[in-house]
Amino acid sequence: MSDVLMDIQNLTKYFVAKRSLFGKAESYVKAVENVSFQVEKGETLGLVGETGCGKSTIGRTAVGLYSPTAGQVLFNGENVHAALGGSNSLAMRRKIQMIFQDPYASLNPRMTVGDIIGEPIDIHGLAAKQERTSRIYYLLKKVGLNPEHASRFPHEFSGGQRQRIGIARALAVDPEFIVCDEPISALDVSIQAQVVNLLQELQAQFGLTYLFIAHDLSMVKHISRRVAVMYLGSLVELADCEELYKNPQHPYTQALLSAIPIPDPVVELERKRIILKGDVPSPINPPSGCKFRTRCRYSVARCAEEIPVFVSQNEHYVACHLVKKN
Repeated sequence: MSDVLMDIQNLTKYFVAKRSLFGKAESYVKAVENVSFQVEKGETLGLVGETGCGKSTIGRTAVGLYSPTAGQVLFNGENVHAALGGSNSLAMRRKIQMIFQDPYASLNPRMTVGDIIGEPIDIHGLAAKQERTSRIYYLLKKVGLNPEHASRFPHEFSGGQRQRIGIARALAVDPEFIVCDEPISALDVSIQAQVVNLLQELQAQFGLTYLFIAHDLSMVKHISRRVAVMYLGSLVELADCEELYKNPQHPYTQALLSAIPIPDPVVELERKRIILKGDVPSPINPPSGCKFRTRCRYSVARCAEEIPVFVSQNEHYVACHLVKKN
């Protein structure tokens, strides 16, 4: 792959679930296990899956909010977590930013919008006082807000407007890579498309690269060039967006896509939904072999014995024993 900006290699992240009386870890939540993928400069990679599958954990680890249990995150060939622990910390944080899921919880209610957007500018020393104000007004206009909004507080805005403030804050330091952690899931349906369109416009204007985390597959299709599908902490499929939606290979991906409503009552009535059996297993004690086997209609004995690895079919990667490599 050419022009790789973000390279996630064998990323694993565990959280302690239970400790002994003396503080020793006895069990772990296996949030992410051995995940690898790359994001090219200028593209949007969609990361989808059920709630609790580890999508946000990958995003937070990529920006340095979490430290990996194993594996590494490379940005332009440089280890992100090694850089954040050294003298190059500020430079690395400026290149990688994040837009959070909850646009209200991620904004300090005691700070004005101007101070919220201006804080990263101050931390990185990017502008003097007069230039700082001009920069804040410029960013507000870019996200569809007015300069007079700079003196207001977050509670005075709607959910969509607050998310625009979060986007402006992420843009304040001229980043190269932005993790969009379900940026539209907390918004009204009527506002979601506006925010996604805004993200696309900003990407084209500033040459941004996105990791777009979501569970709304129709919106992911709209914004992404490639899509990666996660299940219980592992990647199960990765392909070009059109290819994945047209020709899903993994049984889990097929089930997810079958749940997308089609705006045609005749087609919607005739098509068959794939209903997954059982519940999602616990990430504290996931199934052996293929994690999806307990809910898969095609499961065989091998699925319980071997962990499936990605096989490639013309850049269409699938982790399933039933898919043969070309």
